[in-house]
Amino acid sequence: MARIAGSSGPRTEEAIRRAGLSLIATHGYAAMSLRQLAAEVGIQQGSLYNYFRNKQEFLFDLIRGHMLDLHAALDAALLAEGSAEARLTRFTEFHVAYHVARPQEVFICYSELRSLEPDNLAAVVAMRRDYERKLGDILDHGRATGEFRLADTRMATLAILAMLSGICTWYKPGGRLSTDGLQQIFTGMVLALAHGETQALAHGAMQGEVAEPVAVPVRRRGPLRAGVG
Repeated sequence: MARIAGSSGPRTEEAIRRAGLSLIATHGYAAMSLRQLAAEVGIQQGSLYNYFRNKQEFLFDLIRGHMLDLHAALDAALLAEGSAEARLTRFTEFHVAYHVARPQEVFICYSELRSLEPDNLAAVVAMRRDYERKLGDILDHGRATGEFRLADTRMATLAILAMLSGICTWYKPGGRLSTDGLQQIFTGMVLALAHGETQALAHGAMQGEVAEPVAVPVRRRGPLRAGVG
């Protein structure tokens, strides 16, 4: 978040971020007021403007910051070389672990796209498509080398991301499944899809559908686009 002259420091900025994430995840962007946010942090409402100019800028900064972190972390995790299967495995393991660790950011990135103004929305959608493209490139390579049996890699990309990103709406930390367990199950399901092994995919789905209940409040205020978050 860009600091404006007179701001009181990075610790206050981080506290504002954390409080904003929690309030938006719980109540929604429209229902969260800046007065409520300031009270949560323990500062005067006017002090918020040392860190952002208005509520829309705050939301955009939260979502954009999440997407920048997501891209940087993926680039660090992905194998630069290797088989398509190895790279798809690494992608899946990364995506699962990241989304389990940051459920509020992921949830807000999905649910509050509709609250962004047009220019801000366009910037975030472009970042989401860049992320999708990284997975799509792996699938395209795997189909070209014969490792994967996919009729439509674009549809497979969206299906995989929808399946993996949905974890944050039901996964409960400390429940029956650990992050390692989730990675193993979902990697098997994703590879089965890529290889065209529908029986293995169904077997993996049956293992995963007995998961623990919701960890993050899910507010469905309209249709969400499957994809990145």
